[in-house]
Amino acid sequence: MRQLKTRWSDKIDREHVLEEYPRPLMRRNSYINLNGMWDYAITGENRMPEKYDGAICVPFSPESQLSGVKRQLKPREYLWYRRRLPQHMRPEEGRRWLLNFGAVDQYAEVYVNGTLVKKHLGGYLPFTADITKALCEDGNELVVLARDYSDASYYSRGKQKLKRGGMFYTAQSGIWQTVWAEQVPDNYITGISSTPVYDSGCLRITIEARRSEPVEVTVSSGEMQPVQVGGRSGHPVDIPLKEMHSWSPEDPFLYDIEVTMGEDQIESYAAMRKIEVKKDGHGIPRICLNNRPYFQKGVLDQGYWPEGLYTPPCDDAMIYDIRTMKELGFNMIRKHVKIEPQRWYYHCDRLGMLVWQDMVNGGRPYKGWYVTYMATAMEFFHIRMNDSLLGLLGRKDERGRRQFVEEMRGTIRHLKSHPSIVTWVIFNEGWGQFHAKTVTRIAREMDNTRLLDQASGWFDQGGGDIRSIHDYFFPLKVKPEKRATALTEFGGYSLGVPGHRMYQKVYGYRLYVKKKELTQGYRELIEREVIPNIPRGLSATIYTQLSDVEEEINGILTYDREVLKLQGDVVRELNDRLTCF
Repeated sequence: MRQLKTRWSDKIDREHVLEEYPRPLMRRNSYINLNGMWDYAITGENRMPEKYDGAICVPFSPESQLSGVKRQLKPREYLWYRRRLPQHMRPEEGRRWLLNFGAVDQYAEVYVNGTLVKKHLGGYLPFTADITKALCEDGNELVVLARDYSDASYYSRGKQKLKRGGMFYTAQSGIWQTVWAEQVPDNYITGISSTPVYDSGCLRITIEARRSEPVEVTVSSGEMQPVQVGGRSGHPVDIPLKEMHSWSPEDPFLYDIEVTMGEDQIESYAAMRKIEVKKDGHGIPRICLNNRPYFQKGVLDQGYWPEGLYTPPCDDAMIYDIRTMKELGFNMIRKHVKIEPQRWYYHCDRLGMLVWQDMVNGGRPYKGWYVTYMATAMEFFHIRMNDSLLGLLGRKDERGRRQFVEEMRGTIRHLKSHPSIVTWVIFNEGWGQFHAKTVTRIAREMDNTRLLDQASGWFDQGGGDIRSIHDYFFPLKVKPEKRATALTEFGGYSLGVPGHRMYQKVYGYRLYVKKKELTQGYRELIEREVIPNIPRGLSATIYTQLSDVEEEINGILTYDREVLKLQGDVVRELNDRLTCF
Protein backbone atom coordinates (compact mmCIF):
# COMPACT_ATOMS: atom_id res chain seq x y z
CA MET A 1 0.00 0.00 0.00
CA ARG A 2 1.13 3.54 -0.82
CA GLN A 3 -0.28 6.21 1.49
CA LEU A 4 -1.57 9.09 -0.63
CA LYS A 5 -2.39 12.59 0.48
CA THR A 6 -3.96 15.61 -1.14
CA ARG A 7 -2.32 19.00 -1.64
CA TRP A 8 -4.13 20.38 1.41
CA SER A 9 -2.73 17.95 4.02
CA ASP A 10 0.51 19.77 4.73
CA LYS A 11 -1.34 23.03 5.39
CA ILE A 12 -3.39 21.65 8.27
CA ASP A 13 -2.81 23.25 11.67
CA ARG A 14 -3.80 20.54 14.16
CA GLU A 15 -4.95 23.11 16.69
CA HIS A 16 -7.12 24.91 14.13
CA VAL A 17 -8.92 22.25 12.09
CA LEU A 18 -12.00 22.82 9.90
CA GLU A 19 -12.84 26.02 11.76
CA GLU A 20 -15.48 27.37 9.34
CA TYR A 21 -18.98 27.58 10.78
CA PRO A 22 -20.26 24.01 10.39
CA ARG A 23 -24.01 24.74 10.05
CA PRO A 24 -24.45 27.45 7.39
CA LEU A 25 -28.25 27.17 7.36
CA MET A 26 -28.47 28.31 10.99
CA ARG A 27 -25.61 30.55 12.04
CA ARG A 28 -25.14 32.22 15.43
CA ASN A 29 -22.47 34.61 16.67
CA SER A 30 -21.79 32.45 19.73
CA TYR A 31 -19.62 29.76 18.18
CA ILE A 32 -16.77 27.84 19.77
CA ASN A 33 -14.96 25.32 17.57
CA LEU A 34 -13.78 22.31 19.58
CA ASN A 35 -11.82 20.54 16.85
CA GLY A 36 -8.14 19.91 17.41
CA MET A 37 -6.06 17.70 19.66
CA TRP A 38 -7.93 15.55 22.19
CA ASP A 39 -6.81 12.62 24.35
CA TYR A 40 -7.93 9.20 23.16
CA ALA A 41 -7.94 5.61 24.36
CA ILE A 42 -9.17 2.33 22.89
CA THR A 43 -10.24 -0.24 25.48
CA GLY A 44 -11.72 -3.70 25.56
CA GLU A 45 -14.30 -2.90 28.23
CA ASN A 46 -16.95 -0.28 28.88
CA ARG A 47 -15.14 1.52 31.65
CA MET A 48 -13.87 5.10 31.48
CA PRO A 49 -10.07 4.80 31.22
CA GLU A 50 -7.75 6.08 33.95
CA LYS A 51 -4.96 6.48 31.40
CA TYR A 52 -5.22 7.54 27.77
CA ASP A 53 -3.20 6.15 24.86
CA GLY A 54 -2.18 9.46 23.31
CA ALA A 55 -3.49 12.36 21.24
CA ILE A 56 -5.95 12.31 18.32
CA CYS A 57 -6.77 15.12 15.92
CA VAL A 58 -10.55 15.60 15.98
CA PRO A 59 -12.60 15.31 13.76
CA PHE A 60 -10.50 12.75 11.88
CA SER A 61 -11.34 9.13 12.65
CA PRO A 62 -8.64 6.98 14.31
CA GLU A 63 -8.28 4.89 11.16
CA SER A 64 -7.22 7.92 9.11
CA GLN A 65 -3.72 9.27 8.60
CA LEU A 66 -4.72 12.78 9.64
CA SER A 67 -5.92 11.60 13.05
CA GLY A 68 -2.35 10.69 14.00
CA VAL A 69 -3.56 7.31 15.32
CA LYS A 70 -3.96 5.07 12.25
CA ARG A 71 -5.63 2.21 14.11
CA GLN A 72 -8.80 0.27 13.21
CA LEU A 73 -11.49 0.22 15.90
CA LYS A 74 -12.94 -3.29 16.20
CA PRO A 75 -16.63 -4.04 16.87
CA ARG A 76 -15.96 -5.20 20.45
CA GLU A 77 -13.74 -2.25 21.35
CA TYR A 78 -14.54 1.10 22.98
CA LEU A 79 -13.14 4.40 21.73
CA TRP A 80 -12.79 7.18 24.30
CA TYR A 81 -12.13 10.88 23.74
CA ARG A 82 -11.29 13.49 26.38
CA ARG A 83 -10.60 17.22 26.48
CA ARG A 84 -11.08 20.26 28.70
CA LEU A 85 -13.75 22.75 27.69
CA PRO A 86 -12.77 26.43 27.33
CA GLN A 87 -12.68 28.33 30.62
CA HIS A 88 -15.48 30.73 29.66
CA MET A 89 -17.92 27.83 29.19
CA ARG A 90 -19.46 28.06 32.66
CA PRO A 91 -23.00 28.41 34.07
CA GLU A 92 -24.72 31.75 33.49
CA GLU A 93 -28.19 32.82 34.61
CA GLY A 94 -30.75 32.74 31.79
CA ARG A 95 -28.31 31.21 29.29
CA ARG A 96 -27.70 27.68 28.02
CA TRP A 97 -24.69 25.91 26.54
CA LEU A 98 -25.27 23.54 23.64
CA LEU A 99 -22.70 21.00 22.51
CA ASN A 100 -23.05 20.00 18.85
CA PHE A 101 -21.64 16.98 17.01
CA GLY A 102 -21.70 16.86 13.21
CA ALA A 103 -21.48 13.04 13.20
CA VAL A 104 -20.09 10.20 15.33
CA ASP A 105 -19.90 6.72 13.84
CA GLN A 106 -21.95 4.72 14.97
CA TYR A 107 -22.96 5.06 18.65
CA ALA A 108 -21.98 7.84 21.06
CA GLU A 109 -22.30 8.71 24.72
CA VAL A 110 -21.37 12.21 25.88
CA TYR A 111 -20.24 12.98 29.44
CA VAL A 112 -19.51 16.34 31.05
CA ASN A 113 -17.76 16.17 34.42
CA GLY A 114 -18.74 12.50 34.64
CA THR A 115 -22.45 13.18 34.00
CA LEU A 116 -24.05 11.46 31.02
CA VAL A 117 -25.71 14.23 28.98
CA LYS A 118 -26.49 12.46 25.68
CA LYS A 119 -26.75 9.11 23.92
CA HIS A 120 -26.97 8.94 20.14
CA LEU A 121 -27.24 6.07 17.65
CA GLY A 122 -26.53 6.62 13.96
CA GLY A 123 -23.18 7.43 12.43
CA TYR A 124 -24.23 9.99 9.82
CA LEU A 125 -26.55 12.52 11.45
CA PRO A 126 -25.84 15.48 13.77
CA PHE A 127 -26.98 15.70 17.37
CA THR A 128 -26.97 18.27 20.16
CA ALA A 129 -26.54 17.97 23.92
CA ASP A 130 -27.70 20.66 26.35
CA ILE A 131 -24.85 20.54 28.86
CA THR A 132 -25.90 23.52 30.99
CA LYS A 133 -26.75 21.60 34.17
CA ALA A 134 -23.53 19.55 34.06
CA LEU A 135 -21.18 22.56 33.91
CA CYS A 136 -19.10 23.76 36.86
CA GLU A 137 -17.63 27.17 37.59
CA ASP A 138 -13.98 26.07 37.82
CA GLY A 139 -13.29 24.08 34.65
CA ASN A 140 -15.07 21.28 32.83
CA GLU A 141 -14.06 17.95 31.34
CA LEU A 142 -15.72 16.50 28.23
CA VAL A 143 -15.55 12.75 27.55
CA VAL A 144 -17.07 11.00 24.53
CA LEU A 145 -17.46 7.25 24.15
CA ALA A 146 -17.87 5.85 20.63
CA ARG A 147 -18.61 2.33 19.42
CA ASP A 148 -18.72 1.15 15.83
CA TYR A 149 -19.86 -2.26 14.61
CA SER A 150 -19.24 -1.27 10.98
CA ASP A 151 -20.48 -4.08 8.68
CA ALA A 152 -20.68 -6.61 11.55
CA SER A 153 -24.26 -5.49 12.35
CA TYR A 154 -27.29 -3.98 10.62
CA TYR A 155 -26.51 -0.31 11.32
CA SER A 156 -26.02 2.16 8.47
CA ARG A 157 -22.51 1.94 7.09
CA GLY A 158 -22.40 3.01 3.44
CA LYS A 159 -19.33 1.65 1.66
CA GLN A 160 -17.41 0.92 4.88
CA LYS A 161 -16.09 -2.61 5.35
CA LEU A 162 -13.77 -4.03 8.01
CA LYS A 163 -12.13 -6.14 5.30
CA ARG A 164 -11.94 -3.50 2.60
CA GLY A 165 -11.50 -4.32 -1.09
CA GLY A 166 -12.95 -3.64 -4.53
CA MET A 167 -15.97 -1.36 -4.35
CA PHE A 168 -15.93 -1.36 -0.51
CA TYR A 169 -13.52 0.80 1.42
CA THR A 170 -11.70 1.18 4.73
CA ALA A 171 -14.07 1.33 7.68
CA GLN A 172 -13.77 4.39 9.90
CA SER A 173 -15.20 5.17 13.31
CA GLY A 174 -15.79 7.72 16.02
CA ILE A 175 -15.99 11.50 15.64
CA TRP A 176 -15.68 12.42 11.96
CA GLN A 177 -17.39 15.79 11.70
CA THR A 178 -16.88 19.06 13.55
CA VAL A 179 -17.59 19.38 17.28
CA TRP A 180 -18.63 22.83 18.46
CA ALA A 181 -20.43 24.69 21.24
CA GLU A 182 -22.71 27.71 21.29
CA GLN A 183 -24.39 29.77 23.98
CA VAL A 184 -28.11 30.51 23.61
CA PRO A 185 -30.87 32.14 25.68
CA ASP A 186 -33.18 30.00 27.77
CA ASN A 187 -35.76 29.85 24.96
CA TYR A 188 -33.86 29.41 21.72
CA ILE A 189 -34.38 28.53 18.08
CA THR A 190 -33.89 24.80 17.51
CA GLY A 191 -34.36 24.69 13.73
CA ILE A 192 -35.27 26.52 10.55
CA SER A 193 -36.69 25.13 7.33
CA SER A 194 -37.32 26.94 4.06
CA THR A 195 -39.52 25.75 1.19
CA PRO A 196 -39.89 27.58 -2.11
CA VAL A 197 -43.51 27.84 -3.25
CA TYR A 198 -42.19 28.51 -6.70
CA ASP A 199 -45.29 29.11 -8.83
CA SER A 200 -46.65 31.54 -6.24
CA GLY A 201 -43.39 33.45 -5.93
CA CYS A 202 -43.40 32.82 -2.20
CA LEU A 203 -40.82 31.57 0.30
CA ARG A 204 -42.23 29.57 3.22
CA ILE A 205 -40.16 29.70 6.42
CA THR A 206 -40.82 27.65 9.55
CA ILE A 207 -38.96 28.33 12.79
CA GLU A 208 -38.83 25.70 15.54
CA ALA A 209 -38.08 26.57 19.15
CA ARG A 210 -38.13 25.14 22.67
CA ARG A 211 -41.28 27.15 23.39
CA SER A 212 -43.60 28.97 21.01
CA GLU A 213 -42.78 32.67 20.78
CA PRO A 214 -43.20 35.54 18.27
CA VAL A 215 -40.59 35.60 15.50
CA GLU A 216 -39.52 38.20 12.99
CA VAL A 217 -38.16 37.01 9.62
CA THR A 218 -36.30 39.27 7.20
CA VAL A 219 -35.47 38.20 3.64
CA SER A 220 -33.06 40.27 1.58
CA SER A 221 -30.75 40.22 -1.41
CA GLY A 222 -28.68 42.65 -3.44
CA GLU A 223 -31.60 43.04 -5.86
CA MET A 224 -34.46 43.98 -3.53
CA GLN A 225 -35.45 45.92 -0.45
CA PRO A 226 -35.59 43.68 2.64
CA VAL A 227 -38.97 42.06 3.26
CA GLN A 228 -39.88 41.69 6.94
CA VAL A 229 -42.70 39.43 8.13
CA GLY A 230 -43.82 38.58 11.65
CA GLY A 231 -45.12 35.24 12.84
CA ARG A 232 -44.76 32.64 15.54
CA SER A 233 -42.38 29.73 15.98
CA GLY A 234 -43.89 26.40 15.04
CA HIS A 235 -46.05 27.98 12.33
CA PRO A 236 -45.11 28.59 8.67
CA VAL A 237 -44.44 32.18 7.62
CA ASP A 238 -45.05 32.97 3.93
CA ILE A 239 -42.90 35.71 2.41
CA PRO A 240 -43.89 37.00 -1.05
CA LEU A 241 -40.97 37.87 -3.31
CA LYS A 242 -41.54 40.53 -5.95
CA GLU A 243 -39.61 39.89 -9.18
CA MET A 244 -38.54 36.47 -7.93
CA HIS A 245 -35.01 35.39 -8.90
CA SER A 246 -34.79 31.65 -9.63
CA TRP A 247 -31.93 29.38 -8.56
CA SER A 248 -30.22 27.09 -11.07
CA PRO A 249 -26.73 25.65 -11.64
CA GLU A 250 -26.14 28.43 -14.17
CA ASP A 251 -27.40 31.11 -11.78
CA PRO A 252 -27.21 29.93 -8.13
CA PHE A 253 -28.98 32.94 -6.62
CA LEU A 254 -29.46 32.87 -2.85
CA TYR A 255 -31.63 35.03 -0.59
CA ASP A 256 -30.30 36.02 2.84
CA ILE A 257 -32.49 35.35 5.86
CA GLU A 258 -32.35 36.81 9.38
CA VAL A 259 -34.57 35.51 12.16
CA THR A 260 -35.10 37.09 15.57
CA MET A 261 -36.98 35.38 18.39
CA GLY A 262 -36.69 37.13 21.73
CA GLU A 263 -32.98 37.23 22.61
CA ASP A 264 -32.02 34.66 19.98
CA GLN A 265 -30.95 35.59 16.46
CA ILE A 266 -29.81 33.42 13.57
CA GLU A 267 -28.77 33.93 9.95
CA SER A 268 -29.65 31.59 7.10
CA TYR A 269 -30.31 31.58 3.37
CA ALA A 270 -32.76 30.11 0.87
CA ALA A 271 -33.42 29.85 -2.86
CA MET A 272 -36.33 29.69 -5.26
CA ARG A 273 -36.34 26.62 -7.47
CA LYS A 274 -38.75 23.86 -8.48
CA ILE A 275 -38.07 20.26 -9.45
CA GLU A 276 -40.66 17.92 -10.94
CA VAL A 277 -41.38 15.34 -13.64
CA LYS A 278 -43.80 16.33 -16.37
CA LYS A 279 -44.32 15.47 -20.03
CA ASP A 280 -42.59 17.41 -22.76
CA GLY A 281 -44.16 18.43 -26.07
CA HIS A 282 -43.78 14.88 -27.35
CA GLY A 283 -45.52 13.33 -24.35
CA ILE A 284 -42.27 12.00 -22.83
CA PRO A 285 -41.79 12.37 -19.05
CA ARG A 286 -38.86 14.69 -18.37
CA ILE A 287 -37.17 16.00 -15.27
CA CYS A 288 -37.93 19.71 -15.21
CA LEU A 289 -36.15 22.47 -13.32
CA ASN A 290 -38.14 25.67 -12.81
CA ASN A 291 -40.88 24.46 -15.19
CA ARG A 292 -38.53 23.64 -18.09
CA PRO A 293 -36.98 20.30 -19.16
CA TYR A 294 -33.44 20.24 -17.81
CA PHE A 295 -30.98 17.45 -18.56
CA GLN A 296 -28.99 16.50 -15.47
CA LYS A 297 -25.45 15.33 -16.22
CA GLY A 298 -23.86 14.04 -13.06
CA VAL A 299 -21.08 12.07 -11.43
CA LEU A 300 -21.15 9.54 -8.61
CA ASP A 301 -19.27 10.78 -5.54
CA GLN A 302 -18.24 8.46 -2.71
CA GLY A 303 -16.91 11.30 -0.53
CA TYR A 304 -13.67 9.54 0.48
CA TRP A 305 -10.25 11.14 1.01
CA PRO A 306 -6.92 9.27 1.15
CA GLU A 307 -5.71 10.95 4.35
CA GLY A 308 -9.06 11.63 6.03
CA LEU A 309 -11.35 8.80 4.84
CA TYR A 310 -14.86 10.23 5.43
CA THR A 311 -13.51 13.62 6.55
CA PRO A 312 -12.18 16.11 3.98
CA PRO A 313 -8.92 17.75 5.02
CA CYS A 314 -10.37 21.25 4.72
CA ASP A 315 -13.09 23.40 3.18
CA ASP A 316 -11.00 24.10 0.08
CA ALA A 317 -10.83 20.38 -0.68
CA MET A 318 -14.62 20.10 -0.84
CA ILE A 319 -14.81 23.23 -2.99
CA TYR A 320 -12.20 21.82 -5.37
CA ASP A 321 -14.23 18.70 -6.12
CA ILE A 322 -17.41 20.66 -6.81
CA ARG A 323 -15.75 23.35 -8.92
CA THR A 324 -13.74 20.85 -10.95
CA MET A 325 -16.87 18.93 -11.89
CA LYS A 326 -18.61 22.20 -12.82
CA GLU A 327 -15.67 23.23 -14.99
CA LEU A 328 -15.96 19.89 -16.81
CA GLY A 329 -19.60 20.67 -17.63
CA PHE A 330 -21.35 18.49 -15.06
CA ASN A 331 -24.31 20.05 -13.27
CA MET A 332 -25.14 17.31 -10.74
CA ILE A 333 -23.43 15.12 -8.15
CA ARG A 334 -24.95 11.98 -6.69
CA LYS A 335 -23.71 11.69 -3.11
CA HIS A 336 -23.38 7.94 -2.76
CA VAL A 337 -24.55 6.25 0.50
CA LYS A 338 -22.94 8.93 2.64
CA ILE A 339 -24.06 12.19 4.25
CA GLU A 340 -21.52 14.98 4.03
CA PRO A 341 -20.77 17.77 6.50
CA GLN A 342 -23.35 20.48 5.93
CA ARG A 343 -20.73 22.82 4.46
CA TRP A 344 -20.45 20.54 1.41
CA TYR A 345 -24.13 21.14 0.61
CA TYR A 346 -23.67 24.85 1.29
CA HIS A 347 -20.95 24.99 -1.35
CA CYS A 348 -23.23 23.15 -3.80
CA ASP A 349 -25.95 25.70 -2.99
CA ARG A 350 -23.77 28.75 -3.60
CA LEU A 351 -21.70 27.38 -6.51
CA GLY A 352 -24.66 25.85 -8.34
CA MET A 353 -24.45 22.06 -8.29
CA LEU A 354 -27.55 19.85 -8.20
CA VAL A 355 -27.40 16.98 -5.70
CA TRP A 356 -29.00 13.56 -5.63
CA GLN A 357 -28.72 12.47 -2.00
CA ASP A 358 -28.58 8.77 -1.18
CA MET A 359 -29.89 7.39 2.06
CA VAL A 360 -27.15 5.46 3.83
CA ASN A 361 -27.52 1.71 3.41
CA GLY A 362 -27.26 -0.83 6.20
CA GLY A 363 -28.43 -4.34 7.01
CA ARG A 364 -26.75 -7.68 7.56
CA PRO A 365 -24.39 -9.01 4.85
CA TYR A 366 -26.15 -9.10 1.50
CA LYS A 367 -26.18 -12.27 -0.60
CA GLY A 368 -23.88 -11.22 -3.44
CA TRP A 369 -25.15 -13.85 -5.86
CA TYR A 370 -28.64 -12.40 -5.42
CA VAL A 371 -28.15 -8.62 -5.14
CA THR A 372 -25.38 -8.44 -7.76
CA TYR A 373 -25.21 -11.28 -10.26
CA MET A 374 -28.81 -12.45 -10.43
CA ALA A 375 -30.13 -8.89 -10.14
CA THR A 376 -27.95 -7.78 -13.06
CA ALA A 377 -29.22 -10.65 -15.19
CA MET A 378 -32.83 -9.97 -14.27
CA GLU A 379 -32.38 -6.31 -15.16
CA PHE A 380 -31.09 -7.31 -18.60
CA PHE A 381 -34.19 -9.44 -19.20
CA HIS A 382 -36.48 -6.70 -17.77
CA ILE A 383 -37.71 -8.98 -14.99
CA ARG A 384 -38.82 -7.08 -11.88
CA MET A 385 -37.62 -8.71 -8.66
CA ASN A 386 -39.67 -8.33 -5.49
CA ASP A 387 -37.96 -6.88 -2.42
CA SER A 388 -39.84 -9.00 0.12
CA LEU A 389 -37.08 -11.65 0.46
CA LEU A 390 -35.62 -9.88 3.47
CA GLY A 391 -33.06 -12.56 4.32
CA LEU A 392 -31.39 -12.32 0.91
CA LEU A 393 -31.37 -8.51 1.18
CA GLY A 394 -29.93 -8.47 4.72
CA ARG A 395 -33.05 -7.01 6.33
CA LYS A 396 -34.52 -9.67 8.64
CA ASP A 397 -33.84 -7.52 11.74
CA GLU A 398 -36.98 -5.51 12.51
CA ARG A 399 -34.96 -3.08 14.65
CA GLY A 400 -32.65 -2.48 11.70
CA ARG A 401 -35.60 -1.70 9.44
CA ARG A 402 -37.00 0.74 12.00
CA GLN A 403 -33.58 2.35 12.38
CA PHE A 404 -33.31 2.87 8.62
CA VAL A 405 -36.69 4.61 8.46
CA GLU A 406 -35.81 6.78 11.46
CA GLU A 407 -32.52 7.80 9.86
CA MET A 408 -34.21 8.44 6.52
CA ARG A 409 -36.60 10.83 8.27
CA GLY A 410 -33.64 12.44 10.05
CA THR A 411 -31.73 12.85 6.79
CA ILE A 412 -34.64 14.62 5.12
CA ARG A 413 -35.18 16.91 8.14
CA HIS A 414 -31.47 17.69 8.31
CA LEU A 415 -30.94 18.52 4.63
CA LYS A 416 -34.33 19.53 3.20
CA SER A 417 -33.61 23.28 3.20
CA HIS A 418 -30.63 22.94 0.83
CA PRO A 419 -31.83 24.08 -2.61
CA SER A 420 -29.13 22.06 -4.37
CA ILE A 421 -30.72 18.76 -3.29
CA VAL A 422 -33.34 17.80 -5.88
CA THR A 423 -33.64 14.01 -5.45
CA TRP A 424 -33.71 11.58 -2.53
CA VAL A 425 -32.31 8.15 -3.45
CA ILE A 426 -33.85 5.69 -1.03
CA PHE A 427 -32.28 2.31 -1.87
CA ASN A 428 -29.26 1.34 -3.96
CA GLU A 429 -28.89 -2.00 -5.76
CA GLY A 430 -30.86 -3.89 -3.15
CA TRP A 431 -28.35 -3.20 -0.36
CA GLY A 432 -30.53 -3.60 2.70
CA GLN A 433 -33.67 -2.82 0.70
CA PHE A 434 -37.07 -3.69 2.15
CA HIS A 435 -40.73 -2.78 1.58
CA ALA A 436 -39.77 -0.03 -0.86
CA LYS A 437 -43.34 1.04 -1.62
CA THR A 438 -44.05 1.71 2.06
CA VAL A 439 -40.71 3.44 2.66
CA THR A 440 -41.25 5.61 -0.44
CA ARG A 441 -44.64 6.69 0.87
CA ILE A 442 -43.03 7.75 4.16
CA ALA A 443 -40.37 9.75 2.31
CA ARG A 444 -43.04 11.45 0.19
CA GLU A 445 -44.94 12.46 3.32
CA MET A 446 -41.74 13.96 4.71
CA ASP A 447 -40.97 15.95 1.53
CA ASN A 448 -43.26 16.25 -1.48
CA THR A 449 -41.18 18.99 -3.12
CA ARG A 450 -38.40 16.74 -4.43
CA LEU A 451 -38.06 13.72 -6.67
CA LEU A 452 -37.76 10.21 -5.25
CA ASP A 453 -35.53 7.54 -6.73
CA GLN A 454 -37.06 4.53 -5.00
CA ALA A 455 -34.58 1.86 -6.07
CA SER A 456 -31.41 2.91 -7.83
CA GLY A 457 -30.10 0.20 -10.13
CA TRP A 458 -32.35 -2.77 -9.65
CA PHE A 459 -35.05 -4.22 -7.41
CA ASP A 460 -37.27 -1.51 -8.89
CA GLN A 461 -40.78 -1.77 -7.44
CA GLY A 462 -42.33 0.67 -9.90
CA GLY A 463 -42.64 3.57 -7.46
CA GLY A 464 -41.07 6.97 -7.05
CA ASP A 465 -40.54 9.49 -9.83
CA ILE A 466 -37.62 7.88 -11.67
CA ARG A 467 -36.93 4.69 -13.59
CA SER A 468 -33.39 4.33 -12.30
CA ILE A 469 -30.99 2.25 -14.42
CA HIS A 470 -27.47 1.01 -13.67
CA ASP A 471 -25.76 -0.22 -16.81
CA TYR A 472 -22.08 -1.11 -16.99
CA PHE A 473 -22.22 -4.01 -19.43
CA PHE A 474 -25.22 -4.02 -21.81
CA PRO A 475 -26.44 -1.85 -24.69
CA LEU A 476 -28.95 0.73 -23.47
CA LYS A 477 -32.27 1.42 -25.18
CA VAL A 478 -34.64 3.63 -23.22
CA LYS A 479 -38.40 3.19 -23.50
CA PRO A 480 -40.62 5.97 -22.10
CA GLU A 481 -42.90 5.11 -19.17
CA LYS A 482 -44.92 7.10 -16.64
CA ARG A 483 -41.77 8.04 -14.71
CA ALA A 484 -38.70 9.90 -15.94
CA THR A 485 -35.79 7.69 -16.98
CA ALA A 486 -32.29 8.18 -15.60
CA LEU A 487 -29.04 6.28 -16.13
CA THR A 488 -27.98 6.55 -12.51
CA GLU A 489 -24.70 4.62 -12.78
CA PHE A 490 -22.65 3.82 -15.86
CA GLY A 491 -19.10 3.86 -17.17
CA GLY A 492 -16.67 3.04 -14.39
CA TYR A 493 -13.77 3.07 -16.86
CA SER A 494 -10.42 2.65 -15.10
CA LEU A 495 -6.95 4.05 -15.49
CA GLY A 496 -4.18 3.62 -12.95
CA VAL A 497 -1.75 6.55 -12.75
CA PRO A 498 1.72 5.62 -11.37
CA GLY A 499 2.47 7.45 -8.14
CA HIS A 500 -1.20 8.36 -7.64
CA ARG A 501 -2.77 5.06 -6.60
CA MET A 502 -2.80 3.32 -3.22
CA TYR A 503 -2.91 -0.35 -4.18
CA GLN A 504 -1.61 -2.55 -6.97
CA LYS A 505 -4.88 -4.47 -7.03
CA VAL A 506 -7.37 -2.91 -9.45
CA TYR A 507 -11.17 -2.70 -9.40
CA GLY A 508 -13.14 -1.23 -12.29
CA TYR A 509 -15.32 -2.14 -15.26
CA ARG A 510 -12.92 -1.60 -18.18
CA LEU A 511 -9.19 -0.99 -17.91
CA TYR A 512 -7.19 1.50 -19.98
CA VAL A 513 -3.47 2.25 -19.86
CA LYS A 514 -3.28 5.74 -21.40
CA LYS A 515 -5.23 8.97 -20.89
CA LYS A 516 -5.87 9.30 -24.63
CA GLU A 517 -7.33 5.78 -24.83
CA LEU A 518 -9.51 6.33 -21.76
CA THR A 519 -10.81 9.59 -23.22
CA GLN A 520 -11.63 7.91 -26.52
CA GLY A 521 -13.44 5.12 -24.68
CA TYR A 522 -15.42 7.72 -22.73
CA ARG A 523 -16.34 9.57 -25.94
CA GLU A 524 -17.54 6.37 -27.59
CA LEU A 525 -19.59 5.47 -24.52
CA ILE A 526 -21.37 8.85 -24.43
CA GLU A 527 -22.00 8.89 -28.17
CA ARG A 528 -23.17 5.28 -28.26
CA GLU A 529 -25.23 4.89 -25.09
CA VAL A 530 -26.26 8.36 -23.88
CA ILE A 531 -26.86 10.79 -26.75
CA PRO A 532 -29.12 8.45 -28.83
CA ASN A 533 -31.30 7.75 -25.79
CA ILE A 534 -32.10 11.37 -24.93
CA PRO A 535 -34.83 11.68 -27.60
CA ARG A 536 -36.28 8.39 -26.28
CA GLY A 537 -36.71 9.86 -22.80
CA LEU A 538 -33.36 9.75 -20.97
CA SER A 539 -33.43 12.70 -18.54
CA ALA A 540 -30.29 12.29 -16.43
CA THR A 541 -26.95 10.45 -16.36
CA ILE A 542 -24.53 9.73 -13.52
CA TYR A 543 -21.02 8.65 -14.51
CA THR A 544 -18.99 6.44 -12.17
CA GLN A 545 -17.16 8.30 -10.70
CA LEU A 546 -15.69 11.60 -9.42
CA SER A 547 -12.44 10.20 -8.01
CA ASP A 548 -10.55 6.97 -7.46
CA VAL A 549 -11.05 5.39 -4.05
CA GLU A 550 -8.47 2.88 -2.80
CA GLU A 551 -8.54 -0.13 -5.21
CA GLU A 552 -11.34 1.36 -7.29
CA ILE A 553 -9.47 3.40 -9.92
CA ASN A 554 -12.36 4.45 -12.14
CA GLY A 555 -12.37 8.11 -11.11
CA ILE A 556 -12.24 11.15 -13.34
CA LEU A 557 -9.67 12.36 -10.80
CA THR A 558 -7.01 10.33 -9.02
CA TYR A 559 -7.63 9.64 -5.34
CA ASP A 560 -5.23 12.43 -4.32
CA ARG A 561 -7.05 14.86 -6.69
CA GLU A 562 -3.77 15.61 -8.49
CA VAL A 563 -4.43 14.16 -11.95
CA LEU A 564 -7.41 14.68 -14.27
CA LYS A 565 -7.48 11.32 -16.06
CA LEU A 566 -9.79 12.37 -18.91
CA GLN A 567 -9.06 15.15 -21.40
CA GLY A 568 -11.03 18.06 -19.99
CA ASP A 569 -11.94 19.68 -23.31
CA VAL A 570 -13.48 16.43 -24.56
CA VAL A 571 -15.57 15.99 -21.39
CA ARG A 572 -16.81 19.60 -21.63
CA GLU A 573 -17.67 19.23 -25.32
CA LEU A 574 -19.64 16.02 -24.72
CA ASN A 575 -21.48 17.50 -21.72
CA ASP A 576 -22.48 20.48 -23.88
CA ARG A 577 -24.22 18.02 -26.21
CA LEU A 578 -26.35 16.53 -23.43
CA THR A 579 -29.57 18.51 -23.49
CA CYS A 580 -33.31 17.86 -23.65
CA PHE A 581 -33.99 20.78 -26.00
